[in-house]
Amino acid sequence: MSPIAQSSIQQPLKIQREFGGRTLTLETGLVARQADGAILATYGGTTVLAAVVRAGPREGIDFFPLTVDDRERTSAAGKFPGGFKKREGPPSEKEILTMRMIDRPIRPLFPDGFVDEVQIQVFVLSHDTENDSDVLAATAAAACLAISDIPFEGPLATVRVGRIHTEAGPQYVINPTVSQLDFSDLDIVVAGHKDGLNMIEVGAAEIDEASVLGGLKFGHEAILQLIAMIDELVAKVGRPKVQGALRLPAPDVVEKVARLATAELTAARQVKGKAERNAKVDELRDKLLDTHFALRLDGNYGEYAASVKARSDAKEAFRRLEEKVTRKLIVEKGIRADGRGPREIRPIQGDVGIFQRTHGSAFFQRGETQSLISCTLGTAKDEQIIDGLIPEYSKKFTLHYNFPPFSTGEVKRIAAPGRREIGHGALAERSLMAILPSPEDFPYTIRVVSDITESNGSSSMASVCGGCLAMMDAGVPIRATCAGISVGRFADDNDQNELFVTDIIGEEDFFGDMDFKVSGTRDGITGIQLDLKTRGLNLGQIERIFEQARQGRLEIIEKMESIIPAPRAEISPLAPRLVTINIDPDKIGKLIGPGGKTIRALQDKYGVTIDVEDDGTVMVAAPNGDAIAAAQGEIEALCAEIKVGTVYTGKVVSTKDFGAFIELAPGTDGMCHISELADGYVKSVTDVVRVGDVVKVKVINVDDQGRIKLSRKAAMAGEEIKK
Repeated sequence: MSPIAQSSIQQPLKIQREFGGRTLTLETGLVARQADGAILATYGGTTVLAAVVRAGPREGIDFFPLTVDDRERTSAAGKFPGGFKKREGPPSEKEILTMRMIDRPIRPLFPDGFVDEVQIQVFVLSHDTENDSDVLAATAAAACLAISDIPFEGPLATVRVGRIHTEAGPQYVINPTVSQLDFSDLDIVVAGHKDGLNMIEVGAAEIDEASVLGGLKFGHEAILQLIAMIDELVAKVGRPKVQGALRLPAPDVVEKVARLATAELTAARQVKGKAERNAKVDELRDKLLDTHFALRLDGNYGEYAASVKARSDAKEAFRRLEEKVTRKLIVEKGIRADGRGPREIRPIQGDVGIFQRTHGSAFFQRGETQSLISCTLGTAKDEQIIDGLIPEYSKKFTLHYNFPPFSTGEVKRIAAPGRREIGHGALAERSLMAILPSPEDFPYTIRVVSDITESNGSSSMASVCGGCLAMMDAGVPIRATCAGISVGRFADDNDQNELFVTDIIGEEDFFGDMDFKVSGTRDGITGIQLDLKTRGLNLGQIERIFEQARQGRLEIIEKMESIIPAPRAEISPLAPRLVTINIDPDKIGKLIGPGGKTIRALQDKYGVTIDVEDDGTVMVAAPNGDAIAAAQGEIEALCAEIKVGTVYTGKVVSTKDFGAFIELAPGTDGMCHISELADGYVKSVTDVVRVGDVVKVKVINVDDQGRIKLSRKAAMAGEEIKK
């Protein structure tokens, strides 16, 4: 056997730091060496592998084809995949949200015109169930871009910030564990670089703007520590950046398009309606291309190819000119496409109870964005079970967002919800969770479905507003009215003068610098999502945006409460009736019975559904109040501690010469002596009661062995006293 060639074994480069009370390790040089950049990142007991590969641009491509994929191997937590096939399937919602978390902050940090194909893959290889992998994956992905030759304008890092209440007061925590998040009223995921922040995700329990801003500042300070680690890694193993050819329109074409189209395009961009404005712009673009950049079909191939490129360049130059004109109108003249002022919100209309058979429903429209929303109330059996790397848990609240092609007047392939729909639904869900009642006060499982039927910007925020209205219509006792609003940013060519605009439409999102969505109540913020196209925002800018968004949402809340001022006093008559009973956990076995016999008999007898938790919480659901009351009474009797003096209604199950045995609840009998059956002398037990009779009896004694003595005449005497 030949010896192993020692030169083929490389020692990886490792950089370790204490970060948030745990050790963070970034390692490269051993795994995935054929990738353009690869990082093995470990935090606590969680490890992810991030790798990036670059390929040349595809022929005719006019956009940046960045692909991000994140996968959680169940083996990372010592688990098998669920289901028949013991192999991971399509990405889960958690994985899709992590892909978006990685993609959104890195996408703006590539050069304008860069169209090389870039693919980032992240695998979760180890998970300690306490240090979640999402922010670690995002930092690892940015780090592998930083050490590659891809022209990435980083470095970039991502962290999570929580806020734990202690005896010393609220304390921000960097990268809180899964357990710590259960006690946190703030969940911030923030990405940034040395110049500022460029991605924010927030879920909050009605936290005031100053506290959220403090969390962002705390997070940015931690980000700078991670960037120092990545800089050290780049200094040791980083490769020189290779930009390659940029796909930009030729300067002479740009000049020609600007000279020919600026005046007419400026007028077209001020047409009020979306459809009319788009039609006018399309007409102008087609006229420009057909008149001045027509294809040369009568010449040689070289002339034809040159005309194809010139037409393609002109199309891109026209798009860039439209962006420039739009930004100039807003920044210099304060003229928005639909004629509104910078802080003016589009007209709002809405209604509730629009569908007859749903538990709750709403219609919400803001400008040309429209949603139909339904709310469904269910039992514990309807909870969404989440099976991932952390221990399995269930969700009592879910919001699903749908975006059909007709909402934008387009014909597209109809498919399952994509990454955008998953992300928008998660944002709206996160925003509304803070106003939900506690499970103890309202044990129902809640599902909200938002179908976007017309879209021109901020459909996720329409889902927040409409979802709140639909829950109020269903009688969900929410804590406060919640609304969402989006703020955009526009700046001049030198990025010196900037203007923030409230309630952006789709074109302002497309041509602007950012889409900063903020949801909340009168008392504070419940959700944030920032999508940014420029390099970053500083804390001063974010503070201004928070105040502008606060004013906007207060205005929307006033309008929403004019539609329905508060949750309905009663839940929908179509919703199941639900009651919660607390029993001694030691009595759970008695309630369930051998092989589930007792609980099935109760469900069949009363037509109810019974769910039992390990802590003794019993939830009974029924279509009407009478059935649920009867079932509740029998469960309480079955599981109650029999006390002297309590009166029960029971069934005679057997008779003896000395008395009758009466069933107080399934599995619980007591004996009523013949002398206690009635006043006076009783010759025979069957003269008073027979098997199958239902009688009222009073507990007069429970001996040391648990034997129960009953009295019918004492119960009858009690009834006489009441009369």
